[in-house]
Amino acid sequence: MNAEPARSQMTIGDVLGLLRPDFPDITISKIRFLESEGLVEPERSPAGYRKFGSADVERLRFVLTAQRDHYMPLRVIRRHLEARDRGESVPALGAREPGRRPRTLVAADTTAADPPVRLTRRQLLDGAGIDEALLARLEEYGLVHRTGAHYEGEALGICRVAAELEEYGFEVRHLRAVKAAADRQVGLIEQMVAPQLRRRSRGAHEEAAETAREIAALSVRLHAALVSAGLRESLDH
Repeated sequence: MNAEPARSQMTIGDVLGLLRPDFPDITISKIRFLESEGLVEPERSPAGYRKFGSADVERLRFVLTAQRDHYMPLRVIRRHLEARDRGESVPALGAREPGRRPRTLVAADTTAADPPVRLTRRQLLDGAGIDEALLARLEEYGLVHRTGAHYEGEALGICRVAAELEEYGFEVRHLRAVKAAADRQVGLIEQMVAPQLRRRSRGAHEEAAETAREIAALSVRLHAALVSAGLRESLDH
């Protein structure tokens, strides 16, 4: 007997259990928030309970992967899903657009957190391909730090980029200004989402988190555009 019909009537708790191994930070509130944004539309039982099918779970996986691995804002994810729903051919996540040159360093890669993991010192060193000396300097200047005996996933991305910049002659001390600018940007984003966090409505925290991610993505794009414009003016003179 095919087990699919039984799984086509999953509760939100069932869906949470299926997604959590790959997305440890997923919560029921997050799923409800994505539903409120129209990204998933589970059926409702006569009593009003959500009933999810396998297609709903696949859709949620797509959204969560796009956010986590590609730092895509919801509006972009929504356009992608709408095109797919219309039967249009859409590129796979992360696929390079035809005719575009490959990028050695993508702005989103420098800011998007690695999958939510906790790393030992050895795992961080091996994963980033750096030595103890560089990691010690990054810790000394506050670019990465430990929580107890472990590092959060973001430290992996920071270490990787610092190592790449080192190849161009950047020393960790040169990155203090970047860290200071990032801290100021975090403070500004926190101010922008503070009104959402103060709301008591269900899903307010998820909405604030999504707003913060979208502002951060826009900030990265603005920073890249300003640097590009500044370099062009400098090199043209």
